[in-house]
Amino acid sequence: MSADGQITAFGDAVGYGSHVQPVNRALVCMSSTPSGRGYWLVAADGGIFAFGDARFYGSMGGTRLVKPVVTMVPSGPAYMMIASDGGVFTFAKAPFFGSKGGTPLAAPIVNGAATG
Repeated sequence: MSADGQITAFGDAVGYGSHVQPVNRALVCMSSTPSGRGYWLVAADGGIFAFGDARFYGSMGGTRLVKPVVTMVPSGPAYMMIASDGGVFTFAKAPFFGSKGGTPLAAPIVNGAATG
């Protein structure tokens, strides 16, 4: 995945589409659906773009964020986004267990993972 949303599939990977329209902020993350038959592309401003069997449950696009989104984590049939300041944004039925947004951190958050 390139920062502007171009998807290039290699080997036996299947490409389900690319985001070919201009984005407000660079794309920072790509996550596969649990089935492996789709994916989400995530922009630093919290925009989400769904392809294949990935469903759109909402985004933070258009919302002023304190810090940029750095990753997105599928959680069952839903997802959560995590910002570099530890802010967590959940969508659909993704559980919310808290957030570090607004708390001084020694270093920015760069990735995340689902539990269970």
